Amino acid sequence: MILKKAFWLFGIAVFLLAIFLPGYSRLQELRDKSRDLEHKIKLLKRENYILQQELIRIENDPVYQEKIARDKMGVVRKGEVPIKIVPQQKE
Repeated sequence: MILKKAFWLFGIAVFLLAIFLPGYSRLQELRDKSRDLEHKIKLLKRENYILQQELIRIENDPVYQEKIARDKMGVVRKGEVPIKIVPQQKE
């Protein structure tokens, strides 16, 4: 009699495990994905803040505007002669 009850309890436990284990595994996968996405959101917010500060500086700092124009766009002042340094190629 005890063996029969143990067998039924074991069978019910296996049945419940078979039903709930895939759902639990999926829940864990979704938690991991959520954690990864939260980390990515945090990084993107930080990058967004840095870019907003850069934009404010570009809009309000004429010296910085000139630096960007000179460095990235190759703009020179009137009367200046641009000089481009070309590295020598090794033979």
